[in-house]
This record gives sequence, C-alpha cells and structure tokens, in this order.
Amino acid sequence: MVVMILTPSLVLPDVNSQISDAFVLISLFAAVFIIVEYGSIYPGLIEFRSAPPFNRVRFLTLFSTLLLIALACANRHDSSLLSRLVLAVGVLLGQSMDFPLSPIRLLMWLLPDGTTLSQAQTVRAAAGIAYLTSLVGLTVFAILIRVRGWPSPTGSFNVWINLPTFDPTAGRDVVKRLNRDGAVNILLGLLLPYLTPPVAVYIANSHGVSMLQSDLMLVWTMSLWAFFPTSLFLRGIAMRRLALMISQKRRRLVSEQGVPDPAFLPA
Repeated sequence: MVVMILTPSLVLPDVNSQISDAFVLISLFAAVFIIVEYGSIYPGLIEFRSAPPFNRVRFLTLFSTLLLIALACANRHDSSLLSRLVLAVGVLLGQSMDFPLSPIRLLMWLLPDGTTLSQAQTVRAAAGIAYLTSLVGLTVFAILIRVRGWPSPTGSFNVWINLPTFDPTAGRDVVKRLNRDGAVNILLGLLLPYLTPPVAVYIANSHGVSMLQSDLMLVWTMSLWAFFPTSLFLRGIAMRRLALMISQKRRRLVSEQGVPDPAFLPA
C-alpha cells in the first residue's frame, strides 16, 4: 500500500517536496489501516477480506493504473523509451475510445478553455490507459471466478466477515437481495464515468483548482475516475456470484435430502 501511494510521486520529476511529505504520511496511515483490518478477526470496513483474490485484483488494477499514467505524464519532463511507449499506447487507446457518447468524449469536452494540445493529448492517453487496465482487471477477475470457483469451491462463505454491511437476515430471500444489490452496483459502475466528470469540474471551479495544474493531480484524478466504476463492477459481479452459489447449494439440498427451498417457505 505504501509503495502504491508513493509510486506517482517517485515517478514524476516535478513533485513538490511538501506534497511528497503529505503522500508519505497518507501512505503510512493507509498501511496502518490495512494492517489493522487484516489483522482483526472481526468484521471491519474492507469487504471480501477473506475471499481472495477480490481485493488483490482491485489493488493491482489501481497500482497499474497509477504507474502507467505516471509514466505517460513523466514523458513531458524526462522523456525515455518506456515513457514514450506508454504515452503512445495511451494515445492510441484514447483515440479508439473517443467516440460519441463515450466517457472519454465527455471528459475531453469538459476540459477548460485554454487547454493546450499537449495537455489534451496527455488527458486522452491517461483515460485510455485507465480504461485498458480496468478492463484487464475485470477480465482477470471473471476468469478467476470460472477457473478457481470463487469464492470457495466447497460452497462455504463467511458473510459476517466478508460483507460486514450486508445483513442476511433482513428481508425474505437473501438470493434476491444479493442479485438486486449486485445489479445496482453494476448499474452505478456504468453511470459513474459519466456522472463524476461534471461533479469534479464543478468542485474544481468552485475551489479554483484544476487537474491540469499538476501532473500528480492528473494521475490521481484519472486513476480514481476509472477505479471507482471498476470497483463497483467487481462488487456487483461478486455479489451476483454469491447469489448463484447460494441458489446452487439450495438446489443440491432439495435434490439430495428433499429439503424445501427456503425461497418458497411461508414468511
């Protein structure tokens, strides 16, 4: 966690020393939080804590996004073969995804007046890189679900530890609630790339800041813009997977022992 948070500051050459010190402090707080969460035997704030590789996929997705966008932004100050390659790939990806009604088209349309061609190219490249890493993360998780039988090939899953905010006793059927919550998360994942840019622009204009003022701000803004929808997608897929696992276990109980399906029992 410390390495992930500090990576953009280390890759970019023009980061202010005070900002670097602030990120060091933030990384230490994040490291302590993760240690406490994973060291506790009781539920905390992190979901799917004992159901790897859910959180590992999310971490690697965000870390890859931060690193690659930072390399692309570093090309403007200290050009190297790797930074030029990452920037070129990002530009190609951004141009291929910059079609009408796409989130990238909305993002480019919301850039402030006076944005230079170089800045617009960097933003488009960052958006393309962010979307590519997000799609790779989603694909990897979907493959692992099939290959490894996530979250457990045996069908055992501790809802109390892995879903601390989800109450399985509330409502009539837990399968329906999991499917509904999963669909809501996937829908939010689809809408968030369109909703966050106008909100971010409004907040930035209210406080007189812009992500184009600093490469570090650009890296974090674009990374989080793609990571939050991806995280919601992963959560929605995971919850619907749990619903499928519970329904399959119910059908096995019905076929093997003649136990009536709890979904059809009277309230």
